[in-house]
Amino acid sequence: MPVSASPESVPSESALPESVDVLIVGAGPTGLTLALDLARRGVRALLVERAAELFPGSRGKGLQPRTLEVLDDLGVLAGVRAVAGRYPANLFWKDGEPQGERRMYDPTEPSEAEPYTETLMLPQWRTQRVLYGRLRELGGDVDFGRELVGLAQDADGVTAAFASGGPVRARWAVAADGGRSTVRRLLGIGMAGEDIDPATMLVADVRLADGALDRDHWHVFPAGEDLLALCPLAGTDDFQLVARFPEGTAVDASLEGIRKVVAARSHLAAGHVVDVRWASEFRPRTGLADRFRDGRVLLAGDSAHVHSPAGAQGLNTSIQDAYNLAWKLAAVLSGAAPEALLDTYEEERRANAAEMLDLSTRVHRGQVRRGRATQQLGLGYRESTLAEDTRAGLPADALRAGDRAPDGRRGGVHLFDAFRGPHWTLLAVGTDADLPDLGVPAVRIPPYEAYGDGVFLIRPDGYVGWAGTTADGLESYAARHGVRGA
Repeated sequence: MPVSASPESVPSESALPESVDVLIVGAGPTGLTLALDLARRGVRALLVERAAELFPGSRGKGLQPRTLEVLDDLGVLAGVRAVAGRYPANLFWKDGEPQGERRMYDPTEPSEAEPYTETLMLPQWRTQRVLYGRLRELGGDVDFGRELVGLAQDADGVTAAFASGGPVRARWAVAADGGRSTVRRLLGIGMAGEDIDPATMLVADVRLADGALDRDHWHVFPAGEDLLALCPLAGTDDFQLVARFPEGTAVDASLEGIRKVVAARSHLAAGHVVDVRWASEFRPRTGLADRFRDGRVLLAGDSAHVHSPAGAQGLNTSIQDAYNLAWKLAAVLSGAAPEALLDTYEEERRANAAEMLDLSTRVHRGQVRRGRATQQLGLGYRESTLAEDTRAGLPADALRAGDRAPDGRRGGVHLFDAFRGPHWTLLAVGTDADLPDLGVPAVRIPPYEAYGDGVFLIRPDGYVGWAGTTADGLESYAARHGVRGA
């Protein structure tokens, strides 16, 4: 395989690098989720972060229903729900007077098959702390202050060099280091995209004086291009401020600069802004990496795709990347599955990311309402080489291989409880068909309309891998994809 960095930035052969199974670069939501999921599978992973601490801002604050299912499986949903909150209604203001309110999300009622249908609000820094806490419970940690400066790979693994600390040798490496990914640059992987708004946006976490604004609404002060919005952040005393500036405007993200913006665009006085805890400016854009894999290095999260913040798709898509990748890496590392299994990561997740990029762009432009479309419950992998359905004549709305496996309670079995954990699950619904011994948990339940009668093999990430009226052909599928013993 080619060297992916300049020779002077790669450790010499005489160095004695630390050896791990997986090197994860970047301790944001993607890297933390991946490290956590690998830890529960017994994989030796090293998670490095160039900063001295976890990201301090609220940036990605929306947790979609499908992500809540992932967090449930990872054992952190209770911790998330303890500090998260509901999205408040938008309250619009003009000349210091409220003009009415409107919900940002179209409500969707939960069901037996879909128990989580509400998007929760949680500042990104809090989400990361919950994930980090769980990672440490499982024996993992983050190596802070490790800036990647060199990367090389060969047929057996990857060697990474850092600005401080010794080199690391890993069998596989994952880039989870954000939209300006160092790993992606070292690999020479391009990222195509577009600016979807010429405006510059300012986002900041601010503390307001007591009583300045109520915390029951997302306060919006529309004034053409000079939009200002202040959203109370669940689980904190802060508000997230978002301000839009016409193209070419110089943005002052200091306390005094933010005070001037608030005073100019709302009925609040400058002094109502007590403190700025974090601030950043950006231009809304999209980006999709040309590929998600280069030899023994894989891209995940913002290093692979960059979204507009509208619709809360970026962080959620990133967590789904990690959830898709973890079980595949673990299966290949253990020898249960061939290396070709990792090809399905790019196959499945790049198409998914492209779809989510299109959706978030349309939400940004006001072409799509937040609701069912943004919940990610309908996303799946029907076109994947891992999806095999042997049934014929299915109705249009039937569950198929590649679809998300629904929850439900039948015959004393709670399906999400049965699926929870790092294993495949063999599920027989409304049938007495003989089931092969695949070395994975097997569950039988009475007829359930969310599935239809048949035999289903549920992947470790909660999608239907194989489906049939009987188990004929299932053992062949399991042998090809390393199911036995996974």
